[in-house]
Amino acid sequence: MRIAYLSIVSIVLMLGTPGVRAQEDSKPPSDARAASRKSLTPEEIIQQFAQKETEFYEAWIQYMYTQTADIRVLSDDGVPKNERLRIISEVVFNDDGSREVRTVRRSGGLRAVGFTPEDQKIIDDIHPFALTGKDIPLYNLKYEGKERVDELECHVFSVKPKKMQKGQLYFQGKIWVDDQDLQIVRTVGKAVPQTANNQFPEFETIRQVIDNKYWFPVWTHADSNLNFSGRIVRIEETITYDEYKRFRSKTRILSATPSPDAKQDDGE
Repeated sequence: MRIAYLSIVSIVLMLGTPGVRAQEDSKPPSDARAASRKSLTPEEIIQQFAQKETEFYEAWIQYMYTQTADIRVLSDDGVPKNERLRIISEVVFNDDGSREVRTVRRSGGLRAVGFTPEDQKIIDDIHPFALTGKDIPLYNLKYEGKERVDELECHVFSVKPKKMQKGQLYFQGKIWVDDQDLQIVRTVGKAVPQTANNQFPEFETIRQVIDNKYWFPVWTHADSNLNFSGRIVRIEETITYDEYKRFRSKTRILSATPSPDAKQDDGE
């Protein structure tokens, strides 16, 4: 968010946090499997969840979904405000694996702060954070122990970028890795780097099981006070990811050699 100098009055819409795991979809591991998971070192956990994250991403790019972002200014230096920007997008993955976010509807606007291209990139790319095998080398991970999240026992890791290249945004915070599936089920953190005039709120993203096997992001929420050189602006963001639909590539491979049964054009 970039600071601006006009503002209006606030409405707060709070969404309840969805449950992390769909209970009917979860199955307890065998005693042997559970014992094996408990004996893993932090390095082995990282290796295995990175592999799972890679599998998650490869599955994710076979789905399209709807992304709805509600961004609100709740107060400006303690004065209640009523500013809301709502962006509804359709997210698809192209045949080459590239991700495309198509805006379907945009309504409202923000005056106390400016909604920057970096804010849009964070909503599209950082909030549904994936830490695949190719991303692991970019970050330092530190094991923080175990913690229970709803009905899940999770390994907790702090995550911090090793170095930041100019013009790039990174995730910094913590991840919760389910000790059964060894997949990320929760992330809490913020996008970095930030500047005095362009700041981003801390957020939480929750994943749920989709199609009985994939842990996909379903909900992101942020509620933070952003300090713009002494001026405190409270921002709330709620992003939902729903209507997941698996699709198949439209690309077809056509044979250059006609089949013997194919009709030939005799030019008549």
